[in-house]
Amino acid sequence: MESNGSLERPVYGSTDMLESSVGALPRWLVILPTYNEMAELENTVGKILAQGDEFSVLIVDDASPDGTGRLADSMAETDRRVNVLHREGKLGLGSAYIAGFRWALMRDFEWVFEMDADGSHDSNHLSDVINAMSEYDVVVGSRYMRGVNVINWPMSRLLLSYYANRYARVVTGIPLTDSTSGFKCFKREVLEAIDFSSVRSTGYAFQIEMNFRAWKKGFTVGEVPIIFTDRVAGESKMSGSIVREAVWRVWTLRIRSFFGRL
Repeated sequence: MESNGSLERPVYGSTDMLESSVGALPRWLVILPTYNEMAELENTVGKILAQGDEFSVLIVDDASPDGTGRLADSMAETDRRVNVLHREGKLGLGSAYIAGFRWALMRDFEWVFEMDADGSHDSNHLSDVINAMSEYDVVVGSRYMRGVNVINWPMSRLLLSYYANRYARVVTGIPLTDSTSGFKCFKREVLEAIDFSSVRSTGYAFQIEMNFRAWKKGFTVGEVPIIFTDRVAGESKMSGSIVREAVWRVWTLRIRSFFGRL
């Protein structure tokens, strides 16, 4: 996957600003990809930063027509821990995270988190992830580790997600109950070991691919249970093409791994 670096505009609230501020730099970065997330963004960011001074946020906005990018800029102007990366169009979840990972690795963050910006992930679960990071290199917030912990999804969506994760586990062998979860944390050395240019997934299959690549490189992966609540505002990014990508991508990953080509 291309980094799309040529399509990215300046970052606001960057680490250069942080270094000139009083106090220690945040150690942990939470990446929030956004596309039309204006309704929940400010609340989501506020709850993350309330977890402690060690947290910083990077909002990666794909030119949201609802003004999400402008709101993110205004937040960055008033809080040194809020950073914004603008992109020139809707380029996909996977490339948004890769842009965020590259940004994080150019700075001194120790751990890099993924979260949804729409309020579906409870920031209070960040402490559970942090505790588990003493045992694992990658920690995933699982909706299915202890039964089914999903609120407000229609049954069709829930069954699709649940069985898609079981399918991914059978095909890849990765020891996770929720490979598609977008709530997770990577240690810095995991991201440094992955060749981002070889990551091909763009939708939710991106989550499976990153977990699988980390696991195959010998890093430990683990889970903590979370409760997922469906968004109360905005529209889901799920589509038929995203589902189809996930179905065939797991086989591609397994075959490439077998031949040592990950």
